[in-house]
Amino acid sequence: MMSLKSLTAGSSCPPLKDGCLRLYSMRFCPFAERTRLVLAHHNIPHEVVNVDLFNKPDWFLAKNPLGAVPVLEQGDRIVYESGICNEFLDEMFGDRSLLTKDPHERARQKILMERFSRINVPYYSVIRQSGVERDQGVEGVLKVLDVFEQKLCSNFFGGDHVTMVDYHLWPFFERFPMIGQLTGVDLLPVDRYPKLSAWVERMKQVAAVKTAIVGDDLHLEFMLSGYLKGEAPDYNVGLE
Repeated sequence: MMSLKSLTAGSSCPPLKDGCLRLYSMRFCPFAERTRLVLAHHNIPHEVVNVDLFNKPDWFLAKNPLGAVPVLEQGDRIVYESGICNEFLDEMFGDRSLLTKDPHERARQKILMERFSRINVPYYSVIRQSGVERDQGVEGVLKVLDVFEQKLCSNFFGGDHVTMVDYHLWPFFERFPMIGQLTGVDLLPVDRYPKLSAWVERMKQVAAVKTAIVGDDLHLEFMLSGYLKGEAPDYNVGLE
């Protein structure tokens, strides 16, 4: 089994076996977690290589010039960006697609995922800023969540079963308790978000989520290891 420890600048890229699907990831990255969720959902055989995103290996930048995870590699095929990776996996390996085949409904799902991308900037402001900047970040996060509280009309965002939308959202919700520990800010007050709060509890019971989830304590330890100061964090937190 391949080590989960992150490979850094100066390392060599592990040889890729013929036919093997490889995910280049980082254990604490919410965007890479989206792809880990889809891989787990479809039970797709794969291996994981974790990358030090502070000191990136040259061989990783050769695979993805953007220097971000997730990246998928199989043979001479390389795919990156979480939404693109996930749609690729869903179409190539998914017996039951997480994205509906109906063109209009599929477009609606993609619109929801695009709307959720508005959370990215304020989310990281809550984590890394203080004072007025943090307050503005909180306001921005809640503004996005207000939309999704209204849009959630079933057990999941596509009805009674998990869809790509649910997996797209989950990694950020997974980190809300850690943010509460770190900042004292409750980003999901149950009185304001009763439907989303219930959705979180349902998501915790989804098999793929149980496989991919990282504990609150590990998330917090990673944040405090240097990430918050813009310094090299300990990507191997919790590993021996």
